[in-house]
Amino acid sequence: MKLLVYEHVSGGGCAGQPLDPSVLSEGFGMLRAVSEDFKAAGYDVTVLLDARLSKLNPPIAADFTLPISYEGEAEKFLVNAAKINDAAYIIAPETGGKLQSLVRLFEQAGMLSLNCEASAIQQVADKTVLHETLRNNGIPIPETAVFSADDDAAEVKSAIKSKIGYPAVFKPADGVSCGGLSVVKEDAQVEKALAKVRAQSSAKHFIVQEFIRGQAASVSLLCSRNETVAISLNKQNVKLAPPESASSYEGGAVPFEHSLKKEAFKTAEKAVDLFAGLRGYVGVDLVLADKGPFVVDINPRLTTSYVGLSKVAGFNVADAMVGAVLKNKLPAHHESSGFVCFSKVETRTPTVDAFQKAAQLNGVVSPPFPLKNEPKSVSLVAGNGESMEDAGLRFEEAKKRLLNIISRGKMA
Repeated sequence: MKLLVYEHVSGGGCAGQPLDPSVLSEGFGMLRAVSEDFKAAGYDVTVLLDARLSKLNPPIAADFTLPISYEGEAEKFLVNAAKINDAAYIIAPETGGKLQSLVRLFEQAGMLSLNCEASAIQQVADKTVLHETLRNNGIPIPETAVFSADDDAAEVKSAIKSKIGYPAVFKPADGVSCGGLSVVKEDAQVEKALAKVRAQSSAKHFIVQEFIRGQAASVSLLCSRNETVAISLNKQNVKLAPPESASSYEGGAVPFEHSLKKEAFKTAEKAVDLFAGLRGYVGVDLVLADKGPFVVDINPRLTTSYVGLSKVAGFNVADAMVGAVLKNKLPAHHESSGFVCFSKVETRTPTVDAFQKAAQLNGVVSPPFPLKNEPKSVSLVAGNGESMEDAGLRFEEAKKRLLNIISRGKMA
């Protein structure tokens, strides 16, 4: 089978625009990991790559690489390339309807897509629909209020005081990861939080949620037409910031051993089963609190935790995704072996020579790309071992080797 794999940020979806080094590290890391797994399963893989990246010949397991140089070129290439491939898999943000619009392109053209159905993506991407559905079906979620993007600060403050309380979390209705997210502790911060949400999303609504104290985590699931199975609980390292700063996803660990693991699995499975058309790989974000797991988001696509999961799963997750979507079959056994911790590592912008050396390092999932006009770069680094402590040591070793290579190189 010939597969077309497209990751929006590294694959040319941002051609002609600046590339965010932090987001790029996650995007390329996912693209590299899933492409390697598809290749290991025996598929012929074609990927699209932003020309700024492809000229550097980054490490990626693909039979064909199509460079994308101009804005809007990626979508044209996707449609044409899909016609000579048997199926396609898209990794893209839900923001602005990007993921669902790309998947719908393939559906309307009658091409095989390994993604969730576009209609299901649209439902879970809209957090106003998502949280209403979850709440109405008894899934634990933070107390949530929905606002129009035009609502003024006074209305928002009044609703927070009467329904949610401080601290409160502001989110765009179509946001992904930590984009536009703020933790607000008092009335004086509301105006800045509103400005941040409006600046980073064009959605007509945004939500404000109760701040749940606990451990950020996610569940990775595989879904066929009639069955949903949780395969991994993953730790998330998330930095939640006030409106004047940027909240960020820093990395995580797989698998995450926690007393609420079984309950988190059941909750995530129930949440996903509420939305017809979620299939293949799905991620559910939760907070593991004293009262139990609270669902905060459903990701109808590959998530960054995959870079760890692919290393410890007792089966080929990418191949299982194909089986779930095309054969309505899930793996009989889904135990993991070993542990992986992974994190973003910020570096100065490397020279091309330093980049090439760093890209070959064991443990460097996404190398620090030498992008023009960027004062810094970001790498995604992973360490794996028989215990989480061992994985942490391997991560630190890989990080040290990476930083040594970058520091020995001249300034780019």
